[in-house]
Amino acid sequence: MNIDELKTRREFLRTGLLGGSLCWTMPAFLSRTMQSLHAEADGALIQGVTGRDGNILVVLQLAGGNDGLNTVIPLGNDEYRKSRPTIGVPEASILKLDPQTGLHPSLSGLASAYQEGHLAVVQGVGYPNPNRSHFRSTEIWATAVDSNKSSNTGWIGRYFDNACSGCDASVGIAMASQMPQALTASVPKGVLYQGGGGGGKKKNKKSAGGKAQADGSMMMEEDDDAGQAGGSIGMLNGPGNLGKLSALDFLERTEMDAKVSQQEIAQASSKAKNSVPYPGTRLGQNFAMVSRLIAGGMPTRIYYLSLGGFDTHTQQAGAHERLLKEMGDAVAAFLSDLKAQGNLGRVSLMTFSEFGRRVKENASGGTDHGAAAPMFLAGGGIKSGLLGQMPSLAPQDLFDGDVKYNTDFRSVYATVLEKHLGVKSAGILRTQFPLLGAYS
Repeated sequence: MNIDELKTRREFLRTGLLGGSLCWTMPAFLSRTMQSLHAEADGALIQGVTGRDGNILVVLQLAGGNDGLNTVIPLGNDEYRKSRPTIGVPEASILKLDPQTGLHPSLSGLASAYQEGHLAVVQGVGYPNPNRSHFRSTEIWATAVDSNKSSNTGWIGRYFDNACSGCDASVGIAMASQMPQALTASVPKGVLYQGGGGGGKKKNKKSAGGKAQADGSMMMEEDDDAGQAGGSIGMLNGPGNLGKLSALDFLERTEMDAKVSQQEIAQASSKAKNSVPYPGTRLGQNFAMVSRLIAGGMPTRIYYLSLGGFDTHTQQAGAHERLLKEMGDAVAAFLSDLKAQGNLGRVSLMTFSEFGRRVKENASGGTDHGAAAPMFLAGGGIKSGLLGQMPSLAPQDLFDGDVKYNTDFRSVYATVLEKHLGVKSAGILRTQFPLLGAYS
């Protein structure tokens, strides 16, 4: 079955067209599914703006707790030098943004984006009552709730629920090995793509095989039609609130959506070529793939990428330098490619990490779990500048050895949602947070 046939079948399933007159001829799966998904399908034929012609958000998670003080560095700061006699970045090598602030020397691509007017640095980002657990702090960032609360949906998932009810499953694509909690929605949306990013030879497989996962998601292996995409694809979310669908019904519907999305990704990727060379790293190749999907007309509104390894408890200097270079070079290539396509103006990139590191280096030449850290916003609509305040490193101004936050991370989310994606943020974040002056 080709992609057009699959799309027709999927739209038929979603909208319930002809359902009243043909129910007696339908398989039980289609009959039950059409009734359960009728409400979801109200907007399916009149969808809102998609990634083909609207704004796109790319989220990059720096997993493990990125050391913010060696990423965005205070210049001429005695407390920084005293706290980091071994791992402190030499002042002469820091890439200066203004007289008081600079970037790690591995981030030359980001420094260039700043000078070109396409990078904002949000300083001192965190939340009240910070948690130093990787798992719990990541959960707080993913769900965008207070540290003493929990949620079974992520902030991006709630965006899907609020603004993308009629969109295809591929409204969100995560280039990851497992479901990011941020994309968990009440009504499943988004696909999980595992690929090499740079394209590849076709696989000698006759058809895509689906395998149910423990969380109710579906992982799909690529078939011949997906060879250009060079990866495998699966649905991100479990059954969610899909009425009276049985587990079998859900898996059949999931497999159908995954198959369609798989072929859409392959076709979109094959339509476009990267205009600039990308690093050969996995992150670089994932960014290359995202760029081709944008140029190829995928309807995706949000792409989610991740780079791990930032839990630098020991011998941090060399490891952190390599990680920042991997991130900075990939982002720089991505921004350059988008500019060559003419798409830079409608794409925003946002980076985050679950927490920063402590001010003082430890006895192992590393840093331990901290609290506040900087975030980056990049893209054609971004107004270059420093937002928020560089946190004070004076001992009396620290919170149990950590820098204090001065910008709530949900203000960054709210700004992206309202100023870039064009939706009201209060219903998604469950309260109204102050907006930042990040967009021109």
